Amino acid sequence: MKKFQIKPAVYFGAGSIQVLGELAYKSALVITDPFMVKSGNIKPVMEQLRTDAQVTVFDHIYPDPDTALIAEGTEVFIKTNPDLIIACGGGSTIDAAKSILYCSEKIAEKEKKRVFVAIPTTSGTGSEVTNFSVITMDQRKIPVIDDALLPDIAVLDGGLTKTVPPAITADTGMDVLTHALEAYVSTDASNFSDALAEKAVELVFEYLPAAVKRGDDLEARGFLHDASCMAGMAFTNASLGINHSLAHAIGGVLHVPHGRANAILLPWILGYNAADQRARERYGTLAWRLGLSLKNAENGAEVLQTAVRMLSEAIKIPASFREAGVKETDFYDNLDRMATTALGDNCTKTNPLQPLSEDLKNLYIRSYTGGK
Repeated sequence: MKKFQIKPAVYFGAGSIQVLGELAYKSALVITDPFMVKSGNIKPVMEQLRTDAQVTVFDHIYPDPDTALIAEGTEVFIKTNPDLIIACGGGSTIDAAKSILYCSEKIAEKEKKRVFVAIPTTSGTGSEVTNFSVITMDQRKIPVIDDALLPDIAVLDGGLTKTVPPAITADTGMDVLTHALEAYVSTDASNFSDALAEKAVELVFEYLPAAVKRGDDLEARGFLHDASCMAGMAFTNASLGINHSLAHAIGGVLHVPHGRANAILLPWILGYNAADQRARERYGTLAWRLGLSLKNAENGAEVLQTAVRMLSEAIKIPASFREAGVKETDFYDNLDRMATTALGDNCTKTNPLQPLSEDLKNLYIRSYTGGK
């Protein structure tokens, strides 16, 4: 028997944040980052909260949240004992909130009915609908997978992403594409995850360039936000592959932004996975759905690979890790370590092909040099 996870309830479109005003609670904990507070971007959320409730804001979230941050947040959580938790921010914020809630529930002696709301302000991780949380420990990004990490409510308002800078919009948008492509060829893919992944791929190709070029294009922002959520739902059910395993490892050691790492790796992973017949056929199907090749064309996988390269180039993603600023000595000094870490990553289990450590090192080297 197979299962498809459909939690959380998703509210989307302009004004969707108003659902916060319909919730009943006595104590709320808002988890966010310092920029959201200083810039006033958290204000729309705060305006929806009850005036008769105790509201605490924990705004210490930073990129690549680690165990020290989770411990600090857990202490605040236990002290305030909220029945409403709101995570508002990017993937790091939502991932941190998940881990804080998870740890707090494990420590608490009695379970309390709580509502967990995730409000993403970037279109990338899909963390608002996934059972994944990525936490940094000893310079390693550790993906934690547990259904207890799923939010109860996800609020998708593309307008909350309009101030995201072009480079971050590009990086996070390519993370969406990577989620969808990996879920589509995952060994755990299903008809349900396929439908979400296919639509997400179509939306990213159509709307990501516009969102990068014009941040105030609310139509493009809204559709990209939808795509992020769809891809998140796809991969929380189908899981991912070595693209994310490699990105997790190089991000943890050399601090390459996650979406950018995925984007740089993606063309090389497509080429590697195309050696698997099933994956090759599925890549061809996507090329056909995008209108780039004939149905069942023998070169469909290569066409998709070229299209991904062209999309990255159009939105100014670096073509290699070297171009992204990673120092050669740092890269090669850590190559064996990163490959070993990626091999043991949970995402590797559902890749179409099961790689050897040497395969992963070769993929790293190609993505560092740009194949030169």
